[in-house]
Amino acid sequence: MSGIIVHGEKRLVLASGRAHHKLAEQVAGELGIDLLPTTAYDFANGEIYVRFNESVRGADAFVLQSHTNPINDWLMEQLIMVDALKRASAKRITVVAPFYPYARQDKKHRGREPISARLVADLFKTAGADRLMSVDLHAAQTQGFFDGPVDHLWAMPILTDYVRTRVDCSNLTVVSPDAGRIRVAEQWAAKLGGAKLAFVHKTRDIKRPNQTVANRVVGDVEGRTAVLVDDMIDTGGTIAEAVRVVMASGAKDVIVAATHGVLSDPAQRRLSECGAREVIVTDTLPISAEKRFDALTVLPIAPLLARAIREVFDDGSVTSLFDGAS
Repeated sequence: MSGIIVHGEKRLVLASGRAHHKLAEQVAGELGIDLLPTTAYDFANGEIYVRFNESVRGADAFVLQSHTNPINDWLMEQLIMVDALKRASAKRITVVAPFYPYARQDKKHRGREPISARLVADLFKTAGADRLMSVDLHAAQTQGFFDGPVDHLWAMPILTDYVRTRVDCSNLTVVSPDAGRIRVAEQWAAKLGGAKLAFVHKTRDIKRPNQTVANRVVGDVEGRTAVLVDDMIDTGGTIAEAVRVVMASGAKDVIVAATHGVLSDPAQRRLSECGAREVIVTDTLPISAEKRFDALTVLPIAPLLARAIREVFDDGSVTSLFDGAS
């Protein structure tokens, strides 16, 4: 394999940060190329150094980084990589952030709070990014924070195709873990052959992060398989409580499906003990051995990213490629 794809006078290069190198290698494999050779290391005081070992002059460059813990280090590394590409005369730079950093801080809940998701978009733009690509943004409005094209990819087809092999769609209810994600649950229900729809009524104290109280299920789950759907699972508290409430409402069993498996401690314990038959996520973020448990299934996101990158490089329609969901 060569390190680039040549299309007419255009060249595609794929650079990877160090956060989730395995995913970048899988994307490169799907594209039939090698990753751009890169030197990256930390100085003793924590500063990050990056240098690309091949010319990128005039190239269509894609910079892939997964924003896992420590998220601030990986965000800074990606910004430095973008800056290096800009100063090396890359023609176009696309930030590929499968899990958008600071996505949950997309609005002000109280006075004197930041809108950090907007700040991140501004940082990418200032560093030199021309385009942004991400998967299942926490809020669709985040697309408007970046001053340039945004490719908002959906993992739903990957997840629904797998779930369809695990359930009887004639006895299925798709459950949103809160009222705010009912629209997504509706789209899931349509994809799964018109399954019934329900949501968990919950309360959240905005002064206490990662804590919610699930109260009751609105909708029919009794005697049915329930599929709880969300964009991310962080500490697992919301989903674990939702599973218990759905089971207490008479569901036959529960499957959990989410795009981003953040799985911060104590998610592994909570999810393994909550009673869900299976927890399904994609590998937008690296999932280490200590975060895994028997009921966890991890689906590959690389084919989706590679198809989107190729479509952008070929000046095709990402929207049509992903069935109007992007």
